[in-house]
Amino acid sequence: MQTEAIEKQIRDNCNFAIAKNELVELLTAVANRHDRNPDAQELEEVARFICEYIEQVPYMIKVAVTSAASVGLETEVNCILSAVISYWKLEDDVIPDQLGVIGLIDDAYCSLSLLQSVSDHYRLQTGKFMFPDDLTIANRAIREIIGEPYAAELDRFVLHTMNDAAIMDAVKSFADQEKQLQFDMHGTIWSHDSAGAINNAALDALGLLKTP
Repeated sequence: MQTEAIEKQIRDNCNFAIAKNELVELLTAVANRHDRNPDAQELEEVARFICEYIEQVPYMIKVAVTSAASVGLETEVNCILSAVISYWKLEDDVIPDQLGVIGLIDDAYCSLSLLQSVSDHYRLQTGKFMFPDDLTIANRAIREIIGEPYAAELDRFVLHTMNDAAIMDAVKSFADQEKQLQFDMHGTIWSHDSAGAINNAALDALGLLKTP
């Protein structure tokens, strides 16, 4: 799966020294929306987190290709990744790309939410994650940064892409009858425990760790 165009967009827009002030301004507005008053260091840490989140996308795409091949889900995951790459190509998407680093936040959220959702559904069948990184908390925080109604629109894109790729049926077919009942009960993007190494204190200072 070719990621060169995505990597170029990220290089062009995610230089932290250049993007920092723009992100801090955005995050100040987000904190105000959540009735929070973070200090300068907390704002900077979350701004850096946004850049690192966006930069994660090409790596996770490559991991997804390898992982899908190892478990027999190449067709379904390739369908999902094609939708991901197509979304990155759209300039006038939910948050227009002309807004620089801010315009890539929705692209990254769609990408990483989709991949986490695949991993979540696969975990329900096997007890294992498809990917080494658990992005649940990161995705939740980014969703809060994006806010409504835009986050809901992006979630609809994620759901429609998952349905179009028939990933649920593909993974569900691996399961016995008892496991299939678990799919029906627990199939959700935010279904499992928290990830490890994110600065939760900084995210919480901005009100970004709401319980789903």
